[in-house]
Amino acid sequence: MPNDFVVMVQHSSGVFTAFDMAAVFLVMLYEYSPLFYISVVSLCFVITAAMVLGWFSFDVPVILRSSDDTDSIPNIPEKRMVEVKNPFALEIDSTASSVTGGVSLKPRCLENCVLSCYWGCTVQGLEAALQTHQLSQRINTPQRFEEALRSDYQHSQTFFIDKEDTEERHCQLPADLGIADFGQLPRSRYPLLALLTLAEPETRQLYEIVANLTVIHIPDEKYRLSSRILYQYILTAQGHMYDLKQLFMSADGRDWSGETEPGPSGEEGEQGEEAERGVARDCVVCQCAPVNRVLLPCRHACVCDACVARFRHCPMCRTFVLESFALSPRLATGQREGAVAGPGLLADGHSLQDDGGAASAVSA
Repeated sequence: MPNDFVVMVQHSSGVFTAFDMAAVFLVMLYEYSPLFYISVVSLCFVITAAMVLGWFSFDVPVILRSSDDTDSIPNIPEKRMVEVKNPFALEIDSTASSVTGGVSLKPRCLENCVLSCYWGCTVQGLEAALQTHQLSQRINTPQRFEEALRSDYQHSQTFFIDKEDTEERHCQLPADLGIADFGQLPRSRYPLLALLTLAEPETRQLYEIVANLTVIHIPDEKYRLSSRILYQYILTAQGHMYDLKQLFMSADGRDWSGETEPGPSGEEGEQGEEAERGVARDCVVCQCAPVNRVLLPCRHACVCDACVARFRHCPMCRTFVLESFALSPRLATGQREGAVAGPGLLADGHSLQDDGGAASAVSA
């Protein structure tokens, strides 16, 4: 009886639809299959339909959506940013450095500073010093840092850095100490800590950030990984500590020092002009607007203000985006001049970027 009904519908309409095919299939299952198999097939059909329709929040690529579908994507929360001026910046030369040969450090500061280097500081000693800064005594001088460390290091060096000085400082362990490595992994000591503090008491009242602490790995005989920054912290006058994290941002065919690569005829001058203004028209989605959005937690700076609302996953690494913030508030309001051209640093609600002489901050 059900089969005759289906055939009558097909002949009367003249069209054999997908609904009719599904009806015939279910009738055949009812007649020739046990009830258990019917239930299993029906459940599989419901699950497949739910996945296709996105009932369980499965992301559908933007290229498959219509322009009206993008309006239904929930907006990514915008992280509140605080404007902070950072007077410190530190670079390391990783090409030729070792525990026995030393390492070259290049500080760049907005004010006269003191660079203090501590070799072989223990992990527990550093953690205790950071807790001291947060709970009781603010670390804004090398003397206070040494008191918080309780002399739990093997050697220290101090350099005075003039604000106009851009020369490198070579930091090295004395040969008479006989230190060639810091033991097997996992280690109880960091190879090198570099502390930057303001040299003059008057300038400490002008900046919220009073110290910059960098943990550096130096290769030795037992661990030959190249020199690199492991952690970097900024310490504030209010007793706060922020862990700085590097942003991942395209250089757009040039490095962050502002040097451009020669291009086709007539384009080199335009690229140089854009480099001076700091405009980077390299949004990975639309390719026609400057990158101005940093996606969290992956820290990829790859989309503009218009395209950030179209994605729930990072276009670069497919990480689910929880928050985002703007590199430049002026770009967020529609002005393209003054975009950030340097590599940004993220510090728990603070956004900082290289400003040519030292790290300065922008708010969003």
